[in-house]
Amino acid sequence: MNETADRLLIPLSYLRIMSNTGKLIIFSAPSGAGKTTIVHRLLSNISILEFSVSATSRAPRGDEQHGVDYYFISPDEFRTRVNSDEFVEWEEVYPGQMYGTLLSEVDRIWRKGHHVIFDVDVKGGLNLKKKFGKEALGIFVRPPSMEALEERLRQRATEPEEKIKMRLEKAASELSFESRFDVTIVNDNLERAVKEAETVVKNFLNI
Repeated sequence: MNETADRLLIPLSYLRIMSNTGKLIIFSAPSGAGKTTIVHRLLSNISILEFSVSATSRAPRGDEQHGVDYYFISPDEFRTRVNSDEFVEWEEVYPGQMYGTLLSEVDRIWRKGHHVIFDVDVKGGLNLKKKFGKEALGIFVRPPSMEALEERLRQRATEPEEKIKMRLEKAASELSFESRFDVTIVNDNLERAVKEAETVVKNFLNI
């Protein structure tokens, strides 16, 4: 399907936000690779970046806050918003657990003259990159090894064994999509990974 035909399938609300001039920085990685820490550091260091808060149908964990870490909405409301074309992208990441990026969130950030930074799972990141094309930079954060990833997940001590195993299985699959991103950053040393990420992002934004 050509680009013109693709655009005919996009809701009018989505076409409206595409008329803005903001850019998008997409960080994706297997759970536990460290992308969230890197994103938070970039937000502290680059003032024109603003975090896109994802929506999810799951319950909050730990001290997570609505509107800060995620927009926590019920599964029924999530599906209603999907049917109303209110999401740029969404996915059922785990059975009964849906995550997505609201059109209103991207619009909110661009209206302020800021660029959007995302912390999303691998498939969500690829969906965003596909829709926004050259206006988006897709960065894949890779752990140094599966053993290191497993150790990080266990150190969190926030989930039962079955959830850890599920995340590790998903991570093994997600690593196969690395080549579809624009840039890969290996997070074997956090300070080095943050510095590399900052350089790549500033070059993309021409700042």
